[in-house]
Amino acid sequence: MFNIVLVEPRIPQNTGNIARTCAATGCGLHIVRPTAFQITDKNLKRAGLDYWHLLNVKYYDNLADFFKKTDGARYFYATTKAPHTYVDVEYKDNDYLMFGREDAGLPEELLHEHEERCIRIPMIPDARSLNLSNSVAVIVYEALRQQGFDNLKKLGQLTKFTW
Repeated sequence: MFNIVLVEPRIPQNTGNIARTCAATGCGLHIVRPTAFQITDKNLKRAGLDYWHLLNVKYYDNLADFFKKTDGARYFYATTKAPHTYVDVEYKDNDYLMFGREDAGLPEELLHEHEERCIRIPMIPDARSLNLSNSVAVIVYEALRQQGFDNLKKLGQLTKFTW
């Protein structure tokens, strides 16, 4: 599966929604501190509902700590400034998909150092950005689609309903 990295998240509801997406897809969730809220925040827990037991969450003190502990991994950096769209790349199992703060994105120097791994979601020119939790879902599901949705339930079954 994939790894979702939130760098210094600011809005607990976004992090809760992203946690739920990670739980439902089997993706790991990596949170790089500082955060603007406590992980025990009721809004975070409410957004994640009853999926917390399905999560694999890891915490890091800062970006240096994160990169030290994930050395050798392959990273993609989500940003509105990227030269490539999220469908232009080939995702591989265990890739790290990185997302920045809601108010500032990922650090500029990080993006400049890794421009070839920066990805974006196309939008109209006047739109600044999508909501963080929506952005994560869009990119995660493209990565999963490329992997054939391995390990995910692919078939549903409607229950017969009578009026």
